[in-house]
Amino acid sequence: QQNFQTLIVSFLLTLRLAKPSIGVRAQFPRECAGLEVLQSGQCCPALTAEPGDRCGSSLGRGSCADLRADPAPHGPQYPHDGEDDRERWPLRFFNRTCRCAANYQGYKCGQCRFGWAGADCQQPVLRVRRDVLSLSTSQRARLVRALHLAKTTPHPDMVVATRHYADILGSDGRSPQFDNVSIYNLFVWTHYYSVSRTYLGDGRSFGGVDFSHEGPAFLTWHRFHLLQLERDMQVMLQDPLFTLPYWNFATGSNTCDVCTDDLMGARSNFDSVLISPNSVFSEWRNLCESIEDYNTLGTICNGTEGGPIQRNPGGNVARPAVQRLPSPEDVAQCLDVSPYDTPPFFSNSSDSFRNTVEGYNDPAGKYDPAVRSLHNLAHLFLNGTGGQTHLSPNDPIFVLLHTFTDAIFDEWLKRSQADASVFPFENAPIGHNRGYNIVPFWPPITNAEMFKPAAENFGYTYEVQWPNGSLSQLQLITVGIVAALVLVAIVFTISAVAMRNRRRKRAKNELYQPLLVDQHHQYSSHYEAAPKVQNGAQSAI
Repeated sequence: QQNFQTLIVSFLLTLRLAKPSIGVRAQFPRECAGLEVLQSGQCCPALTAEPGDRCGSSLGRGSCADLRADPAPHGPQYPHDGEDDRERWPLRFFNRTCRCAANYQGYKCGQCRFGWAGADCQQPVLRVRRDVLSLSTSQRARLVRALHLAKTTPHPDMVVATRHYADILGSDGRSPQFDNVSIYNLFVWTHYYSVSRTYLGDGRSFGGVDFSHEGPAFLTWHRFHLLQLERDMQVMLQDPLFTLPYWNFATGSNTCDVCTDDLMGARSNFDSVLISPNSVFSEWRNLCESIEDYNTLGTICNGTEGGPIQRNPGGNVARPAVQRLPSPEDVAQCLDVSPYDTPPFFSNSSDSFRNTVEGYNDPAGKYDPAVRSLHNLAHLFLNGTGGQTHLSPNDPIFVLLHTFTDAIFDEWLKRSQADASVFPFENAPIGHNRGYNIVPFWPPITNAEMFKPAAENFGYTYEVQWPNGSLSQLQLITVGIVAALVLVAIVFTISAVAMRNRRRKRAKNELYQPLLVDQHHQYSSHYEAAPKVQNGAQSAI
């Protein structure tokens, strides 16, 4: 208890010193969204009231330094170099930012790195992310209240751009185009911005780009996305030990066990695709719905909210394959897949752990264009807001779903003992190379920095009972066939020996009769072609 009190006091002291600095965030600090700072290209705010104390330099916390964007070439999926603000992130907006020393972190080095606490960031912290179904009644209520508070509380530090860089200063060249958003809506907006199309002008846009999916950065991007929300909520609650729980979606069930009014909201009795009015989440409204405007008018999602969350778990009767959740066996098989990723480092990469847990491969790691498994299957099972890539974080289940996905990632890292050298250095889709800065987080952080075991590097671990590896249905069939063949061989051998003995006996008695000729049926293998699965229109997830 004394250690906890000490941690709380040091956390509050850090908040007082650093206010309003929170850490690495997205998109840009409000302090850097003014006309003069944007024109200078330098985002190095002062941490204290000392003149010229940029980045807490007077306290030895950091200094203003040049930004670097990895020049390694990206893959062929994106052919429009020079057209997108997210290329070589974030050099189109800024060329200098705070570089923090030791265990300090944040856009002005006012916070501790993940996993550290204390006034000088020298106290290690380890938090445990637990199964949301294991939480007590009071813990569940606190989680729901915290998420709703994040949805309704303006973010204290960050703002989001509402226009592309070419128009960021407005029509008069002196009016920066940024909006305030709530803490949770920043979480939603960040995901939207990473998946949005490249605007080419004149009502044209290019959709073959995604900075957070269909590539090696899928897991590192979402890991940091969760860390951002978790840190924001810790500051909001003034509780450094607040920890996001996970939803173990690998049940093999056709029901959503977290879709209850004491957690993520039950199904409404009045409309089967809406959330029960007994849940506060029925009051939530979606951000970033106007996708056609963004793609044709060149606008960017702002803080304007739209319609309610829609959710109909297992209700997609047109696609029976997505009417159930992944099974424990799927997770067990996925954890055995290696290496981390394989060429072309995209959504058609076979024998890739990343593509398997993302859900474009079958659980054993083989690519099949008709398959949606694990993460993808869990999203599609929700059958609503949560199944649409640009909208999915609007449904708070997204948080729990991706926390479990991160748990699988972390378990794989521990089992494989892989380091960042296995992460593709070049030729991955744009945004997905090892050294690329993760779009659109600020200050910049690379994929390599997120490709590490969580407990030792980010101060959290998981309490998960992982399923034991078991035989798949195909493996069981194979074992059965082999066993049957072995049995047939044994029976045949016994019969052959018996026949040989009888022949020898008859040969002695009937020396002048011709020998019987053994004739064996030759079994040929007949493989029936599997019926082709009709792959209709489906979500990008």
